[in-house]
Amino acid sequence: MPILPMRQPRRFLALAALCLASALAGCALETPVPETPRPRPSEVRAGIAALIPATVPDRAGWATDVYAALAALELQPSPRNVCAVLAVTEQESSYRADPQVPGLAKIAWTEIERRAERVGVPMFAVRLALKLPSGDGRSYAERIDGARTERELSETFQDMIDRVPLGGRLFAGLNPVRTGGPMQVAIDFAEAHAGQRSYPYPVDSSIRSEVFTRRGGLYFGIAHLLDYPADYDRPLYRFADFNAGRWASRNAGFQNAVSIASGIPLDLDGDLVRHGSDTPGSTELAVRALRGRLKASDAEIRSALEQGTQAGFERSSLYRRVFELAERAEGRRPPRAVIPRIVLKSPKITRKLTTEWFATRVDARYGRCMERAGPQWQ
Repeated sequence: MPILPMRQPRRFLALAALCLASALAGCALETPVPETPRPRPSEVRAGIAALIPATVPDRAGWATDVYAALAALELQPSPRNVCAVLAVTEQESSYRADPQVPGLAKIAWTEIERRAERVGVPMFAVRLALKLPSGDGRSYAERIDGARTERELSETFQDMIDRVPLGGRLFAGLNPVRTGGPMQVAIDFAEAHAGQRSYPYPVDSSIRSEVFTRRGGLYFGIAHLLDYPADYDRPLYRFADFNAGRWASRNAGFQNAVSIASGIPLDLDGDLVRHGSDTPGSTELAVRALRGRLKASDAEIRSALEQGTQAGFERSSLYRRVFELAERAEGRRPPRAVIPRIVLKSPKITRKLTTEWFATRVDARYGRCMERAGPQWQ
């Protein structure tokens, strides 16, 4: 072994000290790699604006509201998150905070007639009551006929509920306008979310009214889309969840595994139990058919399936055992996520659409956005 010459003792001692400090690393000396500076918020907002179509008015304002919502929800403004938000927004509203809905007045009158029939109020009496002047001077009937957006119709119904004699009886405090804003988020979700987590903006009148604003609609839409844990290998399934409900794709994958293991065909809709009812649904009955191999009682099966609306269901022993049985039956690992097979039903929908149609359309928009994003603020 060669001996180091002693002609440069200071250099030798310095090298020895470095070797001693780096003994666990095999005395390997590495040049420190400088950290890449994180982009400033203004740079990120500019990057978001660049991903929004040039035809959209006030791109900087949209970018600011997206960035602010992600920050308030403690979510990273990464290209993946931003493109997911923009893809849903473009699909749902084409970047309009309060988009117009064709045939909205007809939809409203149909709902009024349905409610009147349910509570046993003659429709002529309802129409008479709706000729009363409203808060803006027009009659309620005129406001309904003139409504072009969900915000306008929602405000009319809220006014009716509070001031028209039959309003409370007809709608019992339930405004039939259930979605709104640029991401068409469910208003009941927004109200529940605001009850659990502080809303970051001043509330002018109600959370319902905030949904119809750009900032509020984006905030609650982003919360619904991204602010929950889901171990998916593709954003496609999160887009399906946005349409069908959180963890619907995971649950549909579980239903598929149950069907494979039991041999019982199931509708893969993501609903594992009949909530609010003790009567078992088709999925629960199919899992019960496996109770011997699962070594679980009916009560244990029900308790586990009720976790399908929560994070962590995939960590339950029931979930794990069902997939083990399915893999054994099919000879390969079944998918952990499946797009729910749901036909979309809404007065606003005039043709046959499905959750798969929605998810694939959004996923295509997401892919194009990611291509435009390139290596931005990675």
